[in-house]
Amino acid sequence: MEGRKLRRRQEIADEYKWKLTDLYASDELWESEVGKVYEISEQIVRLKGTLAESPNQLLTYCRMEDELAYYTARICVYANESYHQDTADAKYQGFASKSDSVMVAASAATSFADPEILAIPKETLERFFAEEPQLEEYRRKIELISRRKEHTLTVAEEHILAEVGDIAIGPGNIYSMFNNADIKFPSITDVEGNRIPITHGNFIKFMRSKDRSLRKQVFRGVYNTYAKWGNTVAGMFVSNLKQENFFAKMRKYPSVRAMHLSEGNIPESVYDNLITAVHNHLPAMHRYMALRKKILGVEHLHMYDLYVPLVGDIDQKYTFEEAKEIVAKALEPMGEEYLSVLREGFSNGWIDVYENENKRSGAYSWAAYGTHPYVLLNYQDDLEGVFTLAHEMGHAIHSYYSNKNQSVTYADYLIFVAEVASTCNEALLNHYLLENETDVKKRRFIVNHYLEEFRTTLFRQTMFAEFEMIVHDKVAKGESLTMESINQIYHDLNVLYYGPDMVIDPEIDYEWMRIPHFYTAFYVYQYATGYSAATAFSRKILTERKPAVDRYISSFLSGGCSKDPIELLAAAGVDMSTPKPIEDALGVFEEYLNEFEKQMQ
Repeated sequence: MEGRKLRRRQEIADEYKWKLTDLYASDELWESEVGKVYEISEQIVRLKGTLAESPNQLLTYCRMEDELAYYTARICVYANESYHQDTADAKYQGFASKSDSVMVAASAATSFADPEILAIPKETLERFFAEEPQLEEYRRKIELISRRKEHTLTVAEEHILAEVGDIAIGPGNIYSMFNNADIKFPSITDVEGNRIPITHGNFIKFMRSKDRSLRKQVFRGVYNTYAKWGNTVAGMFVSNLKQENFFAKMRKYPSVRAMHLSEGNIPESVYDNLITAVHNHLPAMHRYMALRKKILGVEHLHMYDLYVPLVGDIDQKYTFEEAKEIVAKALEPMGEEYLSVLREGFSNGWIDVYENENKRSGAYSWAAYGTHPYVLLNYQDDLEGVFTLAHEMGHAIHSYYSNKNQSVTYADYLIFVAEVASTCNEALLNHYLLENETDVKKRRFIVNHYLEEFRTTLFRQTMFAEFEMIVHDKVAKGESLTMESINQIYHDLNVLYYGPDMVIDPEIDYEWMRIPHFYTAFYVYQYATGYSAATAFSRKILTERKPAVDRYISSFLSGGCSKDPIELLAAAGVDMSTPKPIEDALGVFEEYLNEFEKQMQ
């Protein structure tokens, strides 16, 4: 079967490779468009100081910025995907590096525009819209800039903040170097006597091992290593919290959270609703932990027992062809139009399927406006591989619809909604598998897989979100944070979320040091809200069928960023401004937990 062994790129059949020639027929064409970006950038810079002169000048700038965005996205996607398919290829290493330079040049060329637009009086802008009807296309774009007006400072002050920016990213950059390059975990001895170094990459794999003593050894090895660097990491983390607080104050936001949620116009109540709803359903999480303890047959359930599967490994293999068939069957409730796009992606060069030497790890979907999306996989022939295919095609089809129905100005969707389409596909796949599986053990495996998705995405990411909220609040109030106090906050949250049947090992107090997302403030909550929205959509699709699908495609998938994320979701039938979608998703978790408890009796 294709994909069983690691091969060189040229040894993989073309039918299992993406067609980057659909983006550029040759590298020479890519080079020519790089030159075009620099030409457009120079033309844009000549507009500096003129945007307030007339509606025609403002329209000219907006159109040129669209053109710049179109070419830079194409350049970036082609360069990086060419590089990712074989990271040892020096030519495409150079392309990727050059694409970074292109992005910097484009950003520099347009940096004058937002302050100029913000300086135009509202009355003048309205006159511009009236005098030049074609400018109306950019009304939302200009309004989004205007939203930041009260948080934009004088030119001199903005210059100072820009200069401080290089210093502000220091804590995150230092942490990244420390966590990715400098920290070294101990080696462990496996059952065959081999010494294997623990890495970030194999940590979770070890945590899923049936060998409990091995799990304990790895768990302690990782977190005791962080403990040795505890004061240093705490210093990095607190410095990052302080720089975020500095910018929030300077930009006149009431808090760091308000500053970051404003980027998508997300009400802060959405964040609070998430935490409150999850708190209300923590008894179900505690039941799940009690069940885990019972199934594993341990006297005390420890944090290193969290990831080991509760159902014995199912040795079910799926060829990529079988995976495509399963995913297509699972997505039949989405209707023929959606399925036709899915099949187009399956058969016409959207997907790079198998691992090869030096290929980038993991999976992603990436799209440039004007060309079909691309999906990178490293397909493994297990159930997880099938779910990954469904997930990434959800992203790809979301991009397909947004690009098809929106101008380049509004095609890119925001992070708040980025995981909805992909996770909705997974939910539909999970439903299909359970509807069509009669083998008791396999059903247990599928249900447990879904419960773990809820635990790690909805519960755990909400715990992370609550942790962020607490530490940022303390910094804003001027309270001192040390390694010990941060550890205590994190410890108490683990006690709250995992309940009385879980031993909260002292090592887990250091886990916050392992999470790089904490250096991107108020990001992780979106995993949990996106998962909730996706669960709600999947339920509507399965019960309402065509009406729900039509709303989902026309109002959400096709929406790009033409409206705020909350508006897009609400128009499609899921109102994330209320706690209901989160409550409903947690209700689904309890349904599956009830079934799993019965199965395991």
